[in-house]
Amino acid sequence: MDRLTNDAPLPDRLRGGVIALGNFDGFHRGHQAVVARARERARAEGRPLIVATFDPHPVRFFRPDAPPFRLTTLDQRARLFAEAGADAMLVFRFDAELAGESAEQFVRERIAGRTGAAAVVTGQDFTFGKARGGNVAVLAELGEALGIATEAVAPVADAEGQISSSRIRDALQRGDCEAAAALLTRPFAIEGVVIHGDKVGRQIGFPTANIDMGDYLRPAYGIYAVRGRLPGGRVVGGAANLGIRPSFDPPKELLEPYFFDYSGSLYGETIAVELVSFIRPELRFDGLEALKAQIDADCAEAARRLAAAPPLP
Repeated sequence: MDRLTNDAPLPDRLRGGVIALGNFDGFHRGHQAVVARARERARAEGRPLIVATFDPHPVRFFRPDAPPFRLTTLDQRARLFAEAGADAMLVFRFDAELAGESAEQFVRERIAGRTGAAAVVTGQDFTFGKARGGNVAVLAELGEALGIATEAVAPVADAEGQISSSRIRDALQRGDCEAAAALLTRPFAIEGVVIHGDKVGRQIGFPTANIDMGDYLRPAYGIYAVRGRLPGGRVVGGAANLGIRPSFDPPKELLEPYFFDYSGSLYGETIAVELVSFIRPELRFDGLEALKAQIDADCAEAARRLAAAPPLP
């Protein structure tokens, strides 16, 4: 799958394609329905499928001080789009220039001019252009004038309502990993480079692979049953602390997974940590022996929950 930006026209072999257009942060069931419909249309018409996303998220541009809220990085979205059948991922860089463009400019210059799209598929709630001046009706009108077919896919809902990134964030912030996974169709995963810590875990027999949370949403602080996806495709179970480590000074926010049955070095490697189940909130301990005893108990509980979790895809 090609990974492209919208600062130049698409290569000729990708022009005339079908574009699935949206933010797609998290790539949940609703987003997957949009891309599935675009893929169906592209395959039926013999055209390439291009999944277009925005980075940074428009909210980050307009509210730079907003708390972290991302559910997926660009690299994660690229893999998810490829698995969904995309021939290319197209990244619209959301900057002052893009924020200031009218809906007509966006469609005429960026969609028609730079991609040569034959069709654009979005969700019914998609908005675009300066001050959100464009919606699916405006897109259809502009597309018709430019010879671009458009299609809006209805929201996907479950018994509790429309599936959305906001619902997933709410579930994660209350520690409901299982609800988030049902909406995402996979566990929420934090991906990052393993960094050095203070080595306390190693001293008490539980070496951790520390990851900075970066721009990811902060789920509920506490202890989780996790799966680690390591370089080379190996998948290992474990237990992780996500939070500020109240037993240590100074507080430092980290994701600290301890992986079962793994003894190699991961420093400098990029890994993904899936939050499978929330076990308990963070606690403060009076000494290392009390902490070690609790980690033993947490690991046993994490192993039990991982054994009961849905099988890996």
